[in-house]
Amino acid sequence: MWKRLWLRWTIDKPAAFGDLLWQVFVVDFAAFLDRLTLRRIIALIPLVLVVAAYAHRIPIPPELMLVGDLLAYIDIFSVIFLVGLFTRLSTIVVVVRQAADRARRILPAALRRLDLRHRRASDSTRRKRATRATDDADDAAVAPGLAFA
Repeated sequence: MWKRLWLRWTIDKPAAFGDLLWQVFVVDFAAFLDRLTLRRIIALIPLVLVVAAYAHRIPIPPELMLVGDLLAYIDIFSVIFLVGLFTRLSTIVVVVRQAADRARRILPAALRRLDLRHRRASDSTRRKRATRATDDADDAAVAPGLAFA
C-alpha cells in the first residue's frame, strides 16, 4: 500500500502535472497563436488600456484613452477615413478638369488643334480614282474604299 502510494505521488502525479503543463503552455498556446490575428491584437489594446486606467497606479492621459477607442472602432474609423479620402479625391479631379477647360479656352485656335497634315484647298480639283483594273498583270487591283499595305 505504501509502495503504491509512493509511486502515485512521486511518479504518476508529477508526470500528470507535466502533461498538463505541456498541454496548456505548448499545445493550447500554439493553437491560440494560430487563431490570433492582427485584428484580435488590435482589439485587445483598448482592453489593456482600460485595465491600466482602472488600476490607478499609472495615470493615463485622455489622449491615450481616445487612441484606445479609435483602435476599438477601427472599422468605423477606416470607413470614415476612406469616405473623406474619396471626397477629397473627387474634389481634386473636379478642380483639374476645370483648370483643363480654362486652359483650352485660353489657348489660341491654332494651338488648340495640332494638325500636321497638309490640307487641300477647297477649290482644287480632285484626282479621279481608277475604278477598273488595267490590262497589265503587274498592277494591283484597285478597289474603292480599301487600303493596301
